[in-house]
Amino acid sequence: MELKPIAHIESPFPEKFGVPRQSGLIDSLRAWVVFEPEYRVREALRGIEGFSHLWLIWQFDRVPGDKWTPTVRPPRLGGNKRVGVFASRSPFRPNPVGLSCVELDRVDYEALDGPRLLVRGADLVDRTPIFDVKPYLPSADCKPEATGGFTTENPWQELEVEFPPELLARVPEDRREALTAVLAADPRPHYQKDRTRVYGMSFGGMEVRFTVEDLTLRVREVSPQGHKAAK
Repeated sequence: MELKPIAHIESPFPEKFGVPRQSGLIDSLRAWVVFEPEYRVREALRGIEGFSHLWLIWQFDRVPGDKWTPTVRPPRLGGNKRVGVFASRSPFRPNPVGLSCVELDRVDYEALDGPRLLVRGADLVDRTPIFDVKPYLPSADCKPEATGGFTTENPWQELEVEFPPELLARVPEDRREALTAVLAADPRPHYQKDRTRVYGMSFGGMEVRFTVEDLTLRVREVSPQGHKAAK
């Protein structure tokens, strides 16, 4: 079987650091699904507006080829305990394929590269190749009785974000809510708890630097991506 991308994502994350750990965690985070020229066909999307959510099937294209192990260290477990790769969502898999459930915001039929899909809650790095788009079916895909294994035993804690008004003003207004939510979700690897370390994250053309002490994240700097002050 040969797979080829039918689309790619346009998201505010140029790199992995800061990307939500799972899809659907941050509803205010918006991204575009942009189809490749061959698949920019209106008829291929007929009826899609009737679905509130979609499945995206995509490629972990930043993972080195042929690199997988039978066990992995999930960040949720602090990077210390191993579980089987098939009991995790690690990108280091025999076939580097990801699956995300996103909310469909709207379809833009008039864009120059349209039709394209505006989605919420995506957990993909910018330009990630997408193999397929499928509708989410509540009657089949929703399982309220499902258990979450080690993820429910080790829930993540939301951080309080201290964002000085003068720094928040440097962020485009339509991205402030999403950026604050990304920071509250604690973008650090779970095994990094250094109170004195200054972390840097790229988001929508900006460099955001912050520190974390206990459960409080403090934004220290916001500057255009690549600016010396953000290094």
